[in-house]
Amino acid sequence: MPRRRPSALRGETPVPRPRRRRFPPVGPVSGSCVAALCRLERTRLWPEATAEAFWHWRALAHGPLRRVADPPFGAPSCGIPECGCDPGYFRDRLELALHLLPRKSARELRALLRPLDEKILARARIIRADGPDDPWWRGEL
Repeated sequence: MPRRRPSALRGETPVPRPRRRRFPPVGPVSGSCVAALCRLERTRLWPEATAEAFWHWRALAHGPLRRVADPPFGAPSCGIPECGCDPGYFRDRLELALHLLPRKSARELRALLRPLDEKILARARIIRADGPDDPWWRGEL
């Protein structure tokens, strides 16, 4: 007896296809850190929330200097955090992930963020910060 085609067994149900990632994964981190990020996004945030925020923050650090030093970041924000006119929103999301992740995973993510923060601080004109752990990105970029 010939074998039935899978489409005949399924009927009219469409085949679910894996969704392509919109943002590249967060830098070179361990498998436990990736698992912790996935768990965090599944329970507290949304899929690819930290990857999106990391991508935007890295683009700000490595992008043109005018993105750090000139408007639209000097102008008042539009009130929609996701539009990108307030880059501090993405850093706030990364900071939230740092506080919600386990210690080891947070340490790995913080090690990836520290060079980006230093590069942004070095390229920006004047950003007042009382200490390295203060939220200097809020309203200063």
